[in-house]
Amino acid sequence: MLSTQFVREHPEEVQRALARRNTEAPLDDALALDAEWRRALTEVESLRAERNAISKEIGDLSRLAKTADTKEAKHAEHRRGDLVARSSFLGERLDGLETQVREMDKRLRDLLLEIPNIPADDVPDGPDESGNVVVRQSGEPRAFDFEPKPHWEIGEALDIIDLERGGKLSGSRFFVLKGAGARLARSLVGWMLDFHTSNGYLEVYPPAMVREESMWAGGWLPKFAENMFHDAEEDYWFIPTAEVALTNMHRDEVLEPGTLPLKYVAYSPCFRREKASAGRDVRGIKRVRQFDKVELYKFVEPEQSEAELESLVADAESVCRALGIPHRVVQQCTGDLGFSAAKAFDPELWAPGSGEWLEVSSCSNCTDFQARRANIRFRREKGGRLEHPHTLNGSGLAIPRVLISVLENYQQADGSVLVPDVLRPYMGGMERITPRDAPAE
Repeated sequence: MLSTQFVREHPEEVQRALARRNTEAPLDDALALDAEWRRALTEVESLRAERNAISKEIGDLSRLAKTADTKEAKHAEHRRGDLVARSSFLGERLDGLETQVREMDKRLRDLLLEIPNIPADDVPDGPDESGNVVVRQSGEPRAFDFEPKPHWEIGEALDIIDLERGGKLSGSRFFVLKGAGARLARSLVGWMLDFHTSNGYLEVYPPAMVREESMWAGGWLPKFAENMFHDAEEDYWFIPTAEVALTNMHRDEVLEPGTLPLKYVAYSPCFRREKASAGRDVRGIKRVRQFDKVELYKFVEPEQSEAELESLVADAESVCRALGIPHRVVQQCTGDLGFSAAKAFDPELWAPGSGEWLEVSSCSNCTDFQARRANIRFRREKGGRLEHPHTLNGSGLAIPRVLISVLENYQQADGSVLVPDVLRPYMGGMERITPRDAPAE
């Protein structure tokens, strides 16, 4: 979230950021409530000061009444009675005002939680994903001497993707992987975890369900409530990405000097309703309600976050490159930028059968936005002042779309699919997926 002070002192900058994002947020309501809160707080502080002064004077008068002559003692006692009555009135007034201040403070925080992060100056302006900019491309799409098939046809022919049984079990946007298909997905997860841990990331296996406060701290509530699965009885939210859990690993903590940077990699199942994409990408496994993903996450010192974003994108690209699949990097424009992100790049893999570039990661620099929401702080030196670290996240990568790209890029004219070299050790040495690798009925 943005700090109250920043919003108060830079309302025009926040309004420009909302305009750049092509979105709305309760900025005016937050500013009005902040002004009201400050007036009430000023009155509270004034009344507290008066009551403290009265308490001191009451104490002085009590001592005077015990030592003075009768006339002075009576005067002191009379004055003391007036002050006690005034103090009682102030106490009642303070109780009511302090309750109002607490309620206003909570409402103000709730409003600030609905305001997205400020886009970096070098993020291209655009209304939506149509304004995204291709930064670079690596590798050229393969020239086929036959018409390449989309993954749903490949999966059906090899009997490794079963969309019909996925629908039978759970409804639309679910699928079943079988035989070599299931093993290929598992191999991708294992290989990616080994790949990233060898590059300095610490592996974490987080819960797939979290409490509501974790969703707020990660920036997924309130904006994305309708796109997530929730168990209302026990207040569990199924994570849409391991980013939520990793953000909350250090919620309400102070990271001591020498702790940063922290680099985590986590495999998790992910759950999303996909309401926002109704009617889109209904074929195959491109956009589904349950999928596996390997997530990368960093906590870093603020001045390092720009360089760490470049490093994060490079780590995601390295996976694409190792798979030998053409890929490109797209910078998100302001209208497509995630709620918590100040800047983001999307590595995309080419899918020749589907005829499109598939986003397999979104690498974001969230600056101090998530850390502030989650109350995560750090010290540069022992006894030093508290600061909010910057957080970064990105998939490393999302399994279904990588699976799509592998099947479509490595398909052969005879209907088989070659296994990429890096995955063969994880596939028990299997070099090619053929119909005979399908499970027995």
